[in-house]
Amino acid sequence: MAIPTSRDQLKEHCLRRLGKPVVDINVDDEQVEDRIDEALLYYRDYHFDGSERVLLKHQITEADKTNRYITLDDSYIGVVGVFDVGDSTQTSNLFNVRYQIHLNDLFDFSSATYVPYVTAMRHVAQLEEIFVGKQPIRFNRHTNKLHIDMHWKDVNTGNFIVVDCYKVTDPNTYSDVWADRWLLQYSTSLIKRQWGENLKKFEGLQMPGGLTFNGQKIWEEATEEIRRLEDEMISSYSLPVSDMTG
Repeated sequence: MAIPTSRDQLKEHCLRRLGKPVVDINVDDEQVEDRIDEALLYYRDYHFDGSERVLLKHQITEADKTNRYITLDDSYIGVVGVFDVGDSTQTSNLFNVRYQIHLNDLFDFSSATYVPYVTAMRHVAQLEEIFVGKQPIRFNRHTNKLHIDMHWKDVNTGNFIVVDCYKVTDPNTYSDVWADRWLLQYSTSLIKRQWGENLKKFEGLQMPGGLTFNGQKIWEEATEEIRRLEDEMISSYSLPVSDMTG
């Protein structure tokens, strides 16, 4: 069996699994393309290999400051958060809080304990939390707008914002996606259901030689396969839901 490495090869693989060229698959090419798109959308939303967690570095422009949001492209489907914007304890002179802590405590990293240093750095982090805090965010994957609720006038044009987000695994870049076992089966089942949907409209029509269409049977088999594969996705291939504390 040839392992698919492209969209066209995946399409031909699915049709061969349904019987091509021995059996005439009564599905239009555009319908096949639509079902593959549908399978990819489901794969990206639920499969742990359908997306990856990345850090996006975005350089702030004047347009961003005017809009009070940054625009992400369609490949980003979720945002976890942004790295802290601003640092109240960082300066370039002797009044830098970190410098003063090191100067007064004179940490010795050759000693056996790091407790004083860790405690001091936690104190610095607490100061950051008090004087700067976390920037609330709002993101919708359909508008592609990441709203960061902060004082945009205090941010300099040309600075960078680092976004912790999820990005779609592009199969055109990573061709191994086309050979994913679950995606192969799900795409085949969606095309099979479309085949049954097409044939159902000719149910009971008798062909020469006494043959009749049985689109309902094909549709029911495909529907059951799709239900089983979607259950398998949730139970075996989806990341567990994170706990929320309110």
